[in-house]
Amino acid sequence: MSEPVPRTSLHIRVITHTGVVIGWGRADLLNFIAQTGSIAAAGRKMGMSYKRAWALVEALNVAFETPLVEAAKGGAGGGGAHLTPLGVEVLDCYREIETEAAKAGANALARIAARLKA
Repeated sequence: MSEPVPRTSLHIRVITHTGVVIGWGRADLLNFIAQTGSIAAAGRKMGMSYKRAWALVEALNVAFETPLVEAAKGGAGGGGAHLTPLGVEVLDCYREIETEAAKAGANALARIAARLKA
């Protein structure tokens, strides 16, 4: 059985002058790449095309000083992808931001939720 969807939630995005660097979707993609060892499999878990998953990985990789994801070409020997040390660090930092924001906003978010229509 899946977890109930919370009535309200926060979605954090880190934005620079060039646009979104990382948000909840890109963070989830990184997490699934770490879990599956595959950009394609991570994309499938999120219900997105391989092309879209690759585009997001490329956007992440060019936004940082070194790539967050390294991928090996497929073929007879397989392929795959993994997070680089910087990828692990950025994902950890993003999850920390999410946790701290949720704690800081919990009371206000509960007050908003209490005033929503049923």
